[in-house]
Amino acid sequence: MVPETNPASGDQQVPVTHYPRPGLRKLATPPIAGQSRGLYAASNGDLYEVVAGRVYYVNRELAYTEVGRLPDGVGAISFADNGDVIAFCDGIRGYAIDMRTRQFGQIADAAFLGSAYVVGLDTYFIFHEPGTAKFYISLSQPSFDNLVNGVVGETSTYAAFDPLDIARKAGAGDRIVALAAVHRELWLIGDRTSEVWTNTGAADFTFGSVPGAFIDHGCAAPASVATQDISVFMLSRDAQGQGIVVQGAGYSVTRISTHAIEAEFQSYKRIDDAQGYTFQQQGHVYYVLTFPTANRTWAYDLNTKQWGEWSWTDDNGGQNRHRARTAAFAYGMNLCGDWQNGSIYAFDGNVFTDDGKPILCLRTFPHLVQDGNRVFYQRFIADMQVGTLEGTTTDAPPMVSLRMSDTRGASYGNPVLQSLGAAGQYDATPTWSRLGMARDRVFEISWSVPMRTALNGAFVDLQVGQS
Repeated sequence: MVPETNPASGDQQVPVTHYPRPGLRKLATPPIAGQSRGLYAASNGDLYEVVAGRVYYVNRELAYTEVGRLPDGVGAISFADNGDVIAFCDGIRGYAIDMRTRQFGQIADAAFLGSAYVVGLDTYFIFHEPGTAKFYISLSQPSFDNLVNGVVGETSTYAAFDPLDIARKAGAGDRIVALAAVHRELWLIGDRTSEVWTNTGAADFTFGSVPGAFIDHGCAAPASVATQDISVFMLSRDAQGQGIVVQGAGYSVTRISTHAIEAEFQSYKRIDDAQGYTFQQQGHVYYVLTFPTANRTWAYDLNTKQWGEWSWTDDNGGQNRHRARTAAFAYGMNLCGDWQNGSIYAFDGNVFTDDGKPILCLRTFPHLVQDGNRVFYQRFIADMQVGTLEGTTTDAPPMVSLRMSDTRGASYGNPVLQSLGAAGQYDATPTWSRLGMARDRVFEISWSVPMRTALNGAFVDLQVGQS
């Protein structure tokens, strides 16, 4: 769920209201299903998606046109463009798309050393040599013919790459695993440390390190790197350990994960396969982190600085990682690509399912204790928005579930259902009575109903015992 802090003044009676996360509205399905490896909105407004081993242009009507094919269909894709040509990498090879003609080709220059990431900065494409601490740049504003066909420009000696335009991450010897460009500065992200470079305009090599901009955090999962505004997000690793999520801005990083989130991550068999992306909708900015092997997805809201789990409900009612693997803002919509079939969805705050599948909304309340005394619970009243599901009647209203734990959250009793109000029954109040006794009680409320809801919190009537 998505928490929103209510204004401090006015008639608001609760500090925070929880809303369902954005649902998924399917817009398009690729001609051949496969995992979405990359979704990119080019600077001219065009949208491209890599689905398994096929590269597609997706027009404004969300119709697919194949522009090229890749040798394999695995691994994340990194994109950048300079206004004339798109360059992208699949982890080893590089490719280019002419933004005017949509012609596709592989970068074949002898000085292209492979790369898992590409960024565009100050008319240059920047790559890194896999498995090393080296990075290298293209010539300024290369064209499609420069990159793919080896055509030498009128003012240059080389086609797209000067073999001498290469440098090494200097602050430490760890290899570069990812690149990021924010605030017109280049982040060289290693597996243990990172550093920031900028365009100095030097004649021999135009980029140079920023003095003092050395960061003792690298990246544990290269595909977790994502940018938003002037920030870089990643699942970090350093000389002392790994599994902390950091936000980099300026020349330093800030820990944004919590102890509970970090303990969760450490319980996974793998974290190096984590995949991250960012998007902004309705004033919320999200950094979303998915762990494919663990089958879990976590989202960090930059506005509230809160984490929440996002899941997808399968046909058996099981909870799995969220459907989105890739994301882009194009054609006026926040779009994402499916990790399994490549379908494109729109994140939509007015849709309350994931392409028809129910979205689990679950809120666990803090422990209720009274100095170790026994507490008798008369009533639990959920303060919720209700009565918004059209077509429902009082005989078959949508339902909300309450579970209770008297074992400090280690186990829960059977769910007890109450009505969320039939259509138009806006004054319905989900209420549970005669809830027994406990010294440490945890309440959990959940629902999976395709309707507009909001949870302000709950009221509890209780009586404290003498011992």
